[in-house]
Amino acid sequence: MTAHDLAGLHLAETGDTGPLVLCLHGIGSSSAAFAPQTEALAAAGHRVVAWDAPGYGRSADPDGDLTLDDYADTAAAVIRARAGEAHVVGVSWGGVIALRLATRHPDLVASLTVADSTPGSGTGPEKAAAMRARVPELERLGPRAFAEERGPRLLSPDAPPELVRRVVDTMAGSIRTPGYRQAAESMAATDLRGELADVTAPTLVLCGDQDRITGPDASQVLAGGLHRTAYVIVKDAGHLANQEQPEHFNAWLLSHLHIVTDTRNQFEKG
Repeated sequence: MTAHDLAGLHLAETGDTGPLVLCLHGIGSSSAAFAPQTEALAAAGHRVVAWDAPGYGRSADPDGDLTLDDYADTAAAVIRARAGEAHVVGVSWGGVIALRLATRHPDLVASLTVADSTPGSGTGPEKAAAMRARVPELERLGPRAFAEERGPRLLSPDAPPELVRRVVDTMAGSIRTPGYRQAAESMAATDLRGELADVTAPTLVLCGDQDRITGPDASQVLAGGLHRTAYVIVKDAGHLANQEQPEHFNAWLLSHLHIVTDTRNQFEKG
């Protein structure tokens, strides 16, 4: 697929009506990562679309190099194809894409929820190098062994074994070198700190208290740089708070969407 081309993009969709929620997964995952949110959002009257990013899962590999802008513009094309705007939920790398989407296409973003994310790996040379170093590791180990190595670290030490296995299986079945390489480079080349103040969408920032990947400090940077934001620590959760503590995560997410919608309705009534 080419940048912004939806023909090769796999989208998992639930519901036919209601406000659109677009879900953007992390660098080692796929649309399956949002299974714990889909039912709750649909039950609350939302239409949910979760993508397999270009080069991931059931989506085609990109024909050329993709930048963070390309991922954001492709997400914008998804929104335009289905609604005038969307509430955007991004986890980790997906949160970075969501923030860039909000600055490039503010008219398409009704709200943001950014979970266990970061301003990007370009905030320092060591972080950028570590992100790029993942690619040869994936090439050396292959998807299954790479997932076995990295997957357990995405959860808290006390995560149930069945969840650890599900996360590992999802990663192993979702990642492949072309897509992962471009995703990693998009992260390594990005530092969003200077543009956070340009985000106009109301934003909920969440982070697991035991996140060992990006950590609460990175989420605090996001929350501190955004103007319209709430910051929540999710207890007893690692980097994948939406999967490890779905009831708490969903409660905060649905509350955020309700507040955004209610505030907008009151404003429109004037």
